[in-house]
Amino acid sequence: MKIFVGNMTRDIGKETLRSLFSDYGEIKAVTILIDRINGEWKAFAFIDMPDENEAWDAISALDNKEHFGHVLCVHQARFRNDDRRGPNRGGGRRQTDLPEIPK
Repeated sequence: MKIFVGNMTRDIGKETLRSLFSDYGEIKAVTILIDRINGEWKAFAFIDMPDENEAWDAISALDNKEHFGHVLCVHQARFRNDDRRGPNRGGGRRQTDLPEIPK
């Protein structure tokens, strides 16, 4: 089960999250997303725990509890199915992303 961890301080590393969640069971992966624009870690992460019962134990124990100076938001990850970009997403820049050319 993938677990969403939000409202983190940016000082938390993968190993810190791994040790926090490993108290409740086996950790398959820890993913902290990086902002493409400024290269900083975002204030949320995903924890992948293979055992669903252990994952629910971690969620119930850590949700709305203060860790590292922040009250963490911990719940089952929800993935959106309403991707508006369509199946032929194509790479590259969009016309709206191009800088304006002075005339």
